[in-house]
Amino acid sequence: MQKIAVLYDAGQAVLSTFDLDEVLQRILGIARDYFHLQNAAILLLDKETQHLCVRSQIGWDQGCDKVPLGMHEGITGAAVQRKQPIYVPDISQDSRYVCAAKSTRSELAIPLTLRDEIVGVLDCQSDQLDHFDRETIDLLTLFSTQASIALQNARLYQLERQRARQLEAINTIAQQSTAVMDLEGLLARVCSVIQQEFRVAHVTLCLREEGELSVRAHAGTLTPCLPAGSRLPMSAEPWSRVLATGSTLIERDIPSATKTFRMFVEAAARVSIPLISFGQTLGILTLHSTASDAFREFEPGSLEAVADICASSIQSAHYVERIRQLSYLDGLTGIFNRRFFELRILEEMDRARRSSTGMALLMVDIDQFKRLNDEFGHLLGDEVLRQVSSLFHQQLRKIDVVCRYGGEEFAILLANTNAQHALGVADKLRRLVEGWHFPGVPRTVTISAGVAAYPDHGTSRDALVHAADMGLYAAKQAGRNRVRSAGAARAAASGE
Repeated sequence: MQKIAVLYDAGQAVLSTFDLDEVLQRILGIARDYFHLQNAAILLLDKETQHLCVRSQIGWDQGCDKVPLGMHEGITGAAVQRKQPIYVPDISQDSRYVCAAKSTRSELAIPLTLRDEIVGVLDCQSDQLDHFDRETIDLLTLFSTQASIALQNARLYQLERQRARQLEAINTIAQQSTAVMDLEGLLARVCSVIQQEFRVAHVTLCLREEGELSVRAHAGTLTPCLPAGSRLPMSAEPWSRVLATGSTLIERDIPSATKTFRMFVEAAARVSIPLISFGQTLGILTLHSTASDAFREFEPGSLEAVADICASSIQSAHYVERIRQLSYLDGLTGIFNRRFFELRILEEMDRARRSSTGMALLMVDIDQFKRLNDEFGHLLGDEVLRQVSSLFHQQLRKIDVVCRYGGEEFAILLANTNAQHALGVADKLRRLVEGWHFPGVPRTVTISAGVAAYPDHGTSRDALVHAADMGLYAAKQAGRNRVRSAGAARAAASGE
């Protein structure tokens, strides 16, 4: 009766909680306290790898619990194969024994089963020969049945909690996606929410751009192997497989995969989900973990739902971005308009102030453009505007900004440029236009330009534009087809 009471108390203890780690600790605590075992372990079966992995243990030698056992290895493997307890009273006489503790003399392995399905093994070891009598083996076998139920309950509870948390994450991401239409802000927010809610080490979001994958956003704690904004070849593994199949890919041991692309130094496992919208793969969402077994029980459904939301939101953000860009473009010339100029000049001045690299503004005007329109018609005048815009765009750097300021006047922002260099750029453009043959225009077309540099000629938007305008006015007054700096214009105006 006393042993039945022990069994009852033990069963109540392991069945009174749904936390998996607490259940495991209670099982081992009962093995130690009720059955006087100093060495005991719970090994859970990984169905995909077909390995028994130690999930919790007491008394094992350091490092022994890190090595997974095959289903045909050790006394535990034999218990799994036979689906019944295996008792070895003297491990020195059994070649199947795999050492877990040097003090072990006898071992009892009891399979943990549910509906005839193996979920793990309760491994009991003693430092005494033939420690387990028939009655103790029977009691431990009965206890293992209760432990199996407790393990399954804890797993189901953990799974439901995980699903509930993921549903909340999906809802949060959906709300964020509809609220944020700026693409960069959207991608950064999505990565941050997924990293927190799905509890992974790092999240990256790559988009397809010009035949490559561009790392557009990431969030987490890992050390990148590549600098921010890097581009990845779509032919590299695992991206090529994900893009080719359009399906989720789980990698559980990145360090041993020699051909796969490493993104983070500490990453041991990752899940890559394609972002698909209207049959088009826009990019790849990837979750990274430092544990090789992190995604062992991973269910892709929740993350694929997140990926679908992301893909749809990215398409919407792309659309909004295209609409926004169209509102910043001049309809005639295709270059940026004055509205965009008003935004960018403030950004460039702020950047120049923070980096102390300077910037310059050119105000450029096509000379006697009204006369050209009167002589040759507005259609030809429009074509001259388009060609002058194209010449400016071709000759300047990608970081420079060309805008149609109004009518025949242009505003050009030169980043990381001082006044002297800006004068040289302006004169280069002047000579280029002067020497250019404009079809249908039998005379030379020229331009005049005024140059102002930040902070030499102004530290505010209005001051800088006014200074460049003064330079342009001085160039016109000097006979057109000229370039003048704001400093020279001021000196001339003051009579110096």
